[in-house]
Amino acid sequence: MEHATNAQIDTSRPHVARMYDYYLGGKDNFQVDRDAVAAVEAAMPEVRQLARENRAFLRRAVRFMVRSGIRQFIDIGAGLPTVGNTHEIAQQAAPDAQVVYVDKDPIVLAHGRALLATNELTTVVTADLREPQKVIGNPEVRELIDFDRPVGVMLIAMTHFLRTDEFDPVIGALRDALAPGSYLAATHVTVDNHPAEAVEGVEAAYRATPTPIYFRRKDEIAEVFAGFDLVEPGLVTIDQWCPDPADPAPEATRWLIGGVGRRP
Repeated sequence: MEHATNAQIDTSRPHVARMYDYYLGGKDNFQVDRDAVAAVEAAMPEVRQLARENRAFLRRAVRFMVRSGIRQFIDIGAGLPTVGNTHEIAQQAAPDAQVVYVDKDPIVLAHGRALLATNELTTVVTADLREPQKVIGNPEVRELIDFDRPVGVMLIAMTHFLRTDEFDPVIGALRDALAPGSYLAATHVTVDNHPAEAVEGVEAAYRATPTPIYFRRKDEIAEVFAGFDLVEPGLVTIDQWCPDPADPAPEATRWLIGGVGRRP
């Protein structure tokens, strides 16, 4: 697959992968992304802490999966594979772990391939979560991932970009492709215990992107895990999911609900 060129990278509209990079203090973003983040921050001033909490949850979920025997991972909507992302955490714990990053933004392919050029157990492919068969059937995905063995799928801060009517055709298709003993980790923004004006402000900011965001209640978010058995402590605000004393511990934002489910 060819690397993306600048001509393929749309800088006229903000993109969620580049916005997330900026939330985490990265440099792979454009002014249009930074302006969108400013609009989000106006409604949700703690959004950068939320991003750090989300990254900390990812680390804990990956370590849990490695301890549970998972040695292959698909991180969908991963953004840029930089410090503290799935491959680094998984391969620290299990050097033979294989990781595929999937994102639809060409900048992720271009920069990710360069970052991972010397890592034969990790690759980046361009595909869209909304087309799960193109993720599952991608030859580069299948080069590293054996779907006859358990897989860890990461949908970190991704499912809130799906409409409710997309849950089953998208997440269900991914689930049905996975071997028993596979895991799904997901986080999702919630309306629970938060002011309506903040939710509306963030949703308005994301309507300027190609990817609107949908805040939901916990009972609605539970539908993400249909067909999976949630592992303890279940579906909770992510600060409560197997907290690690080493994680920074400012007061939790409680904006994200998450969990890990096992395919029976």
